[in-house]
Amino acid sequence: MEPDTTTLNAEQVAQEQLDGWTFDTSGEADSIVARVDTGDFITGLALVNAIGAKAEEANHHPDIDLRYPYVEIRLTSHDAGGVTSRDIALAKVINGLAAESSL
Repeated sequence: MEPDTTTLNAEQVAQEQLDGWTFDTSGEADSIVARVDTGDFITGLALVNAIGAKAEEANHHPDIDLRYPYVEIRLTSHDAGGVTSRDIALAKVINGLAAESSL
């Protein structure tokens, strides 16, 4: 099954009501970005590992920046040149992982 390469605009992304995610047009391609405050490095590392496992399952890989005391996640579908339903789906999974960790 081919991945959906239909790109979404800022209004369409906003309709998804992704808590903590913003639409970013500053890069080579549109993306959605979230910053999760983790409080410490080891909690951030655990979140990054959990995101990595889910990203592998989905075969869709975010750009992740692990810092003390936060993790920044950027999602874009490089093959489509912007945000697609794959990014929305993974953002929802990431929000669930953060909620499970009480972040």
